[in-house]
Amino acid sequence: MLKLENVSTYYGNIQALKSISLEVNEGEIITLIGANGAGKSTTLMSISGVVPPRSGTITFQGEAMTGVTPDEIVRHGVIQVPEGRHIFPGLTVQENLDMGALLRNDKDGIAADLEYVYGLFPILKDRRNQAGGTLSGGEQQMLAISRALMGKPKLLLLDEPSLGLAPLIVQQIFEIIQLINEKDGTTIFLVEQNANLALKVAHRGYVMETGTITLTDTAEKLLANEDVRRAYLGV
Repeated sequence: MLKLENVSTYYGNIQALKSISLEVNEGEIITLIGANGAGKSTTLMSISGVVPPRSGTITFQGEAMTGVTPDEIVRHGVIQVPEGRHIFPGLTVQENLDMGALLRNDKDGIAADLEYVYGLFPILKDRRNQAGGTLSGGEQQMLAISRALMGKPKLLLLDEPSLGLAPLIVQQIFEIIQLINEKDGTTIFLVEQNANLALKVAHRGYVMETGTITLTDTAEKLLANEDVRRAYLGV
């Protein structure tokens, strides 16, 4: 579904990604793990077109995405939940969800998806008239994911969904991530610093160090890899 080939991305003169290559197959959960500053978020921003690569190619469903604007990438079905959530704090929960469906015009489908996300996160339905900025961190993460789902993603990009959340909320969020994948077949590219949790829900994984991909394998084998266990799992 998604392929990156020799992608290099810069911030000014600083090279953040160094000729990385990876692929995501339809129906998979792929995770990208690594330390802070390794280039994980930059990888997602490059895919989304927010920080365009300087060289290399990105293709989605066989179509070139390199140089395509972020809004057009969203129209193709690639939707990102950014690190830090970035909901619209002054808008209500309902209005945030409406923004997620901004590029759609199928009213019946939008209404059905609204009930679907309210079913995933019932607390959002209870708070639908409440300003997004007054929600707890966990509720804002639920809202950010739901807003993305309202866009009907073919590929959902998740950037650090567990960041700053209580363990019980993290567990709930990851259960929903698995449900979205298994029940709806949504393909997911997950960037997550909690490598243990990420590898437990993913099918395959990539390890990133200082802007390069250093290892790739099934999630099960990465969980058992001694180097990965020492570096990222605290073993």
